[in-house]
Amino acid sequence: MSAALQMTAFSVALLSTLFLLLATCTDCWMVNADDSLEVSHKCRGLWRECVTNMQDGVRTCDQYDSILADHPVKIVVTRTLLITADLLAGLALAVLLLGLDCIKFLKEDPGVKLKMRYGAGGILGVGSILGLVGSVWYAVDVYVERATLVSHNVFLGVHYDFGWSCWLGMAGSIGCLVASVLLTCRL
Repeated sequence: MSAALQMTAFSVALLSTLFLLLATCTDCWMVNADDSLEVSHKCRGLWRECVTNMQDGVRTCDQYDSILADHPVKIVVTRTLLITADLLAGLALAVLLLGLDCIKFLKEDPGVKLKMRYGAGGILGVGSILGLVGSVWYAVDVYVERATLVSHNVFLGVHYDFGWSCWLGMAGSIGCLVASVLLTCRL
């Protein structure tokens, strides 16, 4: 495997892992999508809900109850899948870093380094699938919730759309999948 391909895979994996971590930690998975003139911007995340006053920029956040509290299924499933994807992507990055040809670790045994790169690619693949399932699960649930309200002619004043954290989770998962393909298939 060429050094350029290894470094490309490592760079994509690193950036994608950072995207996944940011998506897990940030709190804008759903944003208010009301077309009227709003005085505040509302974001809902996996850990809290925040409101930003558009006039003075003051932001207040309400933490959700305890992690062990009773939460909607979409939050619990997305949290679980994204945290698992984060851990797997971090582990894959560590294994990949040690498996790169430019690193002196195990320099005398290229077969082991190749197996480490394949292993890192496999771990990244599993992590990317978990992250993608979690992000898409959340997005589909937001869409279904919105479609259900519209079909029943219910208007609560504010409806939510996908936030940038949701998109970041999807992008990070797809990036990890691309890095996995680069490492395992040698395209």
